[in-house]
Amino acid sequence: MKYEIELAPEAAQDLKRLKAHIRAEVKDALERYLRNEPAKVSKSRIKRLRGIAHPQYRLRAGEIRVFYDITKQVVKILAIVPKPEAASWLEEIGE
Repeated sequence: MKYEIELAPEAAQDLKRLKAHIRAEVKDALERYLRNEPAKVSKSRIKRLRGIAHPQYRLRAGEIRVFYDITKQVVKILAIVPKPEAASWLEEIGE
């Protein structure tokens, strides 16, 4: 069963700001890991975030972190941030 991937406006802007080769790596990771099994937790790629209700998950794509929620058949990408900025983004936005 395939999931629809939806980018929040902020995430779309984040994606546009990345260099082309990093953008391609992130898009590939979105398709590969989130299209079919976005909730399948793994040691290195997908992590379910604890202690906060929103965002629910984090995907690691190289040095980029993708934060997202899952509702029914939609994966809503909330933010695409570099690793050094991930903790501060979670503190600021996480609920």
